[in-house]
Amino acid sequence: MAITRVFDILNKIETEFSHKTDLLCSKEKKADWKCFSAAEFVANANYVASALIQKGIKPGDKVCIISNNRPEWNFVDFGVQQAGAILVPVFPTISQHDLGFILKHSESKMVFLSTGDIHKKITDFDPKCIYGFSDVEGTVSFSAFLEEGKKHYAEHKNTIEKIKGTIQTGDLISILYTSGTTGTPKGVMISHSNLLSNIMACETFVPFSSTWRNLSFLPLNHIYERMFNTLMLYLGISIYYAQGLETIADNAKEIKPDMFVTVPRLLERMFEKIQSKGNQQKGFKKKVFDWALDLSLRYEPDGANGVIYELKRKIADKLVYSKWRDALGGKIKYVASGGAALQSRLARAFSCAGILTLQGYGLTETSPVIAVGREGKGNNKFGYVGKVIQDVTVKIAEDGEILVKGPNVMLGYYKNPEATAEVMDSEGWFHTGDIGQFDDKFLKITDRKKEIFKTSAGKYIAPLMLENKLKECRFVEQCMVIGEGQKFASALIVPSFEYIKEWSKEKGIPYTSNDEMIRHPEVKKEVNAFIRELNKTLAPYEQIKRPEILSGTWSIDGGEMTPKMSLKRKVILEKNKEAVERIFSVEE
Repeated sequence: MAITRVFDILNKIETEFSHKTDLLCSKEKKADWKCFSAAEFVANANYVASALIQKGIKPGDKVCIISNNRPEWNFVDFGVQQAGAILVPVFPTISQHDLGFILKHSESKMVFLSTGDIHKKITDFDPKCIYGFSDVEGTVSFSAFLEEGKKHYAEHKNTIEKIKGTIQTGDLISILYTSGTTGTPKGVMISHSNLLSNIMACETFVPFSSTWRNLSFLPLNHIYERMFNTLMLYLGISIYYAQGLETIADNAKEIKPDMFVTVPRLLERMFEKIQSKGNQQKGFKKKVFDWALDLSLRYEPDGANGVIYELKRKIADKLVYSKWRDALGGKIKYVASGGAALQSRLARAFSCAGILTLQGYGLTETSPVIAVGREGKGNNKFGYVGKVIQDVTVKIAEDGEILVKGPNVMLGYYKNPEATAEVMDSEGWFHTGDIGQFDDKFLKITDRKKEIFKTSAGKYIAPLMLENKLKECRFVEQCMVIGEGQKFASALIVPSFEYIKEWSKEKGIPYTSNDEMIRHPEVKKEVNAFIRELNKTLAPYEQIKRPEILSGTWSIDGGEMTPKMSLKRKVILEKNKEAVERIFSVEE
């Protein structure tokens, strides 16, 4: 069966996976999981297409969706495709200003949303064209919208088929507005072939099975989760949407997933919890945990550590690693990480524990995957983002920037030819803005071109590398290396208050408040001791001096991080002006 448009996947689902009773599942609070079968998914996608046509949506019109992950997201996605319209997905916590810009810039004719908080942000929009997945005051219910589509489906069925027949593989399917770390959102235009090229390239990287379950928690409005979600549907794998980031562990225990995709920040949190539980052990159990943890941090793939190491690993697996997997349901086999650089020690530890952790690399503009690790001998290398996927070509420019050509590269930025020309050169190469290098066939990302800064002495600092090293300190939750135009490099540090509570209890130090604990001389002593050891491994101009420990945290809701959990550096600098001034107000 030829799959040349994304909605062709519906035919594949009907013919190959009609037996699936739990293709798409979600859960509200303490309720049971609500699952939709393959047949229900296809029918609801058809009803959405019918309702859109009934409401006057024409091919090429834009339809906006602002919602958490849920089965209905897919009904709308595939319904919009079949009606020939263009989906504009938006992250639910978007600011009112950016949402207003996107709705106006995209000329969206209709909005689907999940909560009243989102509805409050929408102004100057026809309320009759706003549909709520849940009971949202001032919106038309999605269930009523579906019923209308079902009622008129017979009369619109031929129209839907005619529209589908006019759609080509290179046609626009979606406009994804990048939240970005600076500036106005840009609308990345993704075609059917962009998305499908990624799906076809990634379908053999692990031995996927239609009997698997996937736990989904990264936002579907982001191309990373959107592509993987579509890949799961293409392969007939059941998708269970987590209730939220804070319920991942509980939901995993309930559904026992075989895999999930994530970002490094969430893997860091999981690893911190593993370490925390290990530190609570006493006596012999603590020694066994520490031994197993140390073993995992020395892991190399393909049996490179030798027979004795692998024997020890089997023992550690029975005593310790199996418990790590149990915390994620017990069946977990694979984790794919993207969106930011993954610390090698995390990939080593989880892979050693039988959870093969594959790091990938890409951008919204590349749909998203450019390179990724995969199962099999010689296919993984820690510290690298894997090998470039099929039909995609990568070259490194003279200044180290990664340039890409291939069927995954976007059509351009919507209504913004100037911005498109800035990233697409005359030879068709897309300029990623990332700095990288090859080692054999493995690609390594060393930093973000725009984030590299120069000190007043003219020395270039690559903050990403330093930040990843700083985060190896148990006291450090988040950090940002600073020092542009200054005499030295420094760092703003968000401490791990959870770990400080454990540590202070162990040390017999009363935990008063976050504000007081970051000023506690023993906490400062521990952080500075780690940084002193780190500085010994760095060039003199890279060394971190006078770091500031902050009392707050950085979050998506707070505006310091993007939806894929990248730092918004300008926002962080602006919010911490006083701390930055304190750092650089004295001579080195």
